[in-house]
Amino acid sequence: MAPNRTSHQEKIIRNYYQNRDAIGLQKAQEAVTELYLSEGKKRATVWKRLCSHLEKVGVSEARIEELRESDDPAAVAALLEKIAK
Repeated sequence: MAPNRTSHQEKIIRNYYQNRDAIGLQKAQEAVTELYLSEGKKRATVWKRLCSHLEKVGVSEARIEELRESDDPAAVAALLEKIAK
């Protein structure tokens, strides 16, 4: 049985899915900032979250793995800058 939603709720859901790429890009950019500042276990956690956001903006798994292995926030930032344009 489908949930009963108001037209306002339907609009919010529709807007979220229309802007999903932009939201993913923003979250990835925020994660890169955290990556610059983190070390140790925290850095591993940030990488995990960043990989998820990169997938959502359409970065291939192979490219994500390359970035993760290099552990270079500047390379990720450069990639996100290209995507944002």
